[in-house]
Amino acid sequence: MQYLVSILIGYLLGSIPTAFLVMKKKGIDITSAGSGNVGAMNTYEVSKSKFTGLIVFVVDFSKGLLSVLIFKIIYPNEFIFPAIALLFAVLSHCFNPWINFKGGRGLATAAGGTIILFPYLLFSWIIIWLISYVYKKDILLSNILATPLSLFLILGKPELAFKYSFPQPNDVDSLILFSITGLIIIFIKHIDPLKEIIQTYKTKGIKK
Repeated sequence: MQYLVSILIGYLLGSIPTAFLVMKKKGIDITSAGSGNVGAMNTYEVSKSKFTGLIVFVVDFSKGLLSVLIFKIIYPNEFIFPAIALLFAVLSHCFNPWINFKGGRGLATAAGGTIILFPYLLFSWIIIWLISYVYKKDILLSNILATPLSLFLILGKPELAFKYSFPQPNDVDSLILFSITGLIIIFIKHIDPLKEIIQTYKTKGIKK
C-alpha cells in the first residue's frame, strides 16, 4: 500500500501543469509556443518575463520538494518511498496526463526532490553543468551533458553517493537504480534538443 500511495501522491503533484496554467492566463498555449516545452525556460522565452519564468520554476521545484518531504515526514528512515514519489513526480511532469502527455524536461522538479533526498546527485549535476556552460555558453547542451555524466560520477564513487543520501537506502543498488531511472526520464526529454544541436553543428561544419 505504501508503494501505491507513494506513486499516486508523487504522480499527482508532478502532474500540476504549472507553465501551461500560468501562460493560459496570458492567452498563450505553451505547448505550441516557442519550443513547446512546458517548463520555466520556455515560459521565460515566450513571455519575455523573468518573473513569470521564476514563478514556474519555483512551483515546479516545489512539486519535487513536496513529493519527497511528505514521505520523509511519514517514513523518516525509509529511502524507497520518497524516491518513488519523486520519480513519479518527474515522470508526470515530463509526460503530463492533463495536457496530452506533453510536459517539461523535469529538471526543476527533480532538483526540488534531490536537494533533500540525494544532494550528491544534484550537486554533481550542477558542477558538471557549470563547467559545460562556462565552456560552451549553451544551456541545453549543458543540461544534456550534465545528465549522463552525473550518473558516471555516482557509478564511479557509489560509496560516497551512498553517504550523502538522506535517509540512506538499504543498499547501493537501490540508489543507483533510482539515479538511472530519474536521469533516463530527463534525458528522454532532451533527445529533441540534442538532435537540434547536432544538426546545428553539422550545418556549421558544412558552411565551413
